[in-house]
Parts: sequence; structure tokens; C-alpha cells
Amino acid sequence: MSILQASYYLNKDVVFLAKDIIGKYLYTCIDGKTVTGGIIIETEAYEGVTDKASHAYNNRRTKRTEVMFGIGGLAYVYLCYGMHSLFNIVTNQKDIPHAILIRAIYPTDGLNIMQQRANKPKITKEFANGPGKVAKILGITTTHSGIELFKDTIWIEDKGIELNKNEIISTTRIGVDYAMEDAQLPYRFIIDYYVVEKLMKNKLEL
Repeated sequence: MSILQASYYLNKDVVFLAKDIIGKYLYTCIDGKTVTGGIIIETEAYEGVTDKASHAYNNRRTKRTEVMFGIGGLAYVYLCYGMHSLFNIVTNQKDIPHAILIRAIYPTDGLNIMQQRANKPKITKEFANGPGKVAKILGITTTHSGIELFKDTIWIEDKGIELNKNEIISTTRIGVDYAMEDAQLPYRFIIDYYVVEKLMKNKLEL
């Protein structure tokens, strides 16, 4: 087990981190007993005060966004449309509000618990293919905003999965048309669900 420590999140290049974190495992232990999680397969980078798509654009500081101005390695969880919790990772130094939105995972641990949370009978490609779904199945809510991501509630591990970096696609972010020219930035990173599924099946067969 190799939990990503605080120093990892201090990297000044949030776009690099958003791609680098693809293939790492996101875990939660919300009740103190049961671990749920999976492999991160889709992310979006948000570049703080200069990024029109960021909640912190133009140094906007509110009760909700203040956590973004904290030191890298904190959770930033906000409510979308008044009902969906979205989980983000704060990066960079204090007062530089960079963040990475986790948009999708490949579920691996605590499948039964995640199915109960989602009220779904089986795991499919669509089970965790949106940021609201990810937070729901992992039990993440706005109450977790501000917690450190290298302790025992929410954390990320590098298990040395060998991904072909050429299979990670970069594209524009979703739902940020209001950001004008910044909506066209290639800050979204994806690796195909079935690529990861094949990789995991090959590992099991070894």
C-alpha cells in the first residue's frame, strides 16, 4: 500500500496531476469499518484564479470555496444542482486554489456497499461514470469538504498500475460553456473503462 502523501498534492502543475492521478486508487472508509473504492479513470483540472471555469476564478473567496485556498491535499466537496455532491482534490500551495474533479472510477472494492448506496443491482460501465455517481457510491458528502486526503476517511493509493499513457485521452471539460475561451482548454483526462477492465482481468489471470 502506498498512500499519496501531502507532498504529492503540492505540485504546481494541476494539469499534470490531473493526468498523473489517472490509474491510482481512490478509497473511502466512511463508517470506520468498510472500505470502498476504485481506480480513477476520468478527471478534470481547474487552474484557480486564472481559469474562468474554476469556482475560484478572479480570486473569488466564499464560504464554499475557501477550502480551495488551503494547502494541497484537502478534499473540496460541493453540491451541484442542490442534490449531487462532487468530489475534488485541492492541489498546489496555500492560497493557490487549484483543484482536480474526479469524474469517474472503475469500481474495485466494497462493491456490495457501493451498489447499496447507488441502489443498483449490478456493476456496469455506467455505474460510476459521473462525478455525482462517484461521490454517492463512495459515501462522500459536503461534510467531508476540507478533510486531509492522506488519512483514514478518504485517501488515494498508487498501486503501480502500468497504464499506457498514450491511452489517456485529453479533451475539453464538460458543462463549462460559461467559461468562454477557457471552456476549450484540454483539461479533461480519460482512460477507457474497458481498457482498465482488460488490464484488471489480465492481472487476475497471472
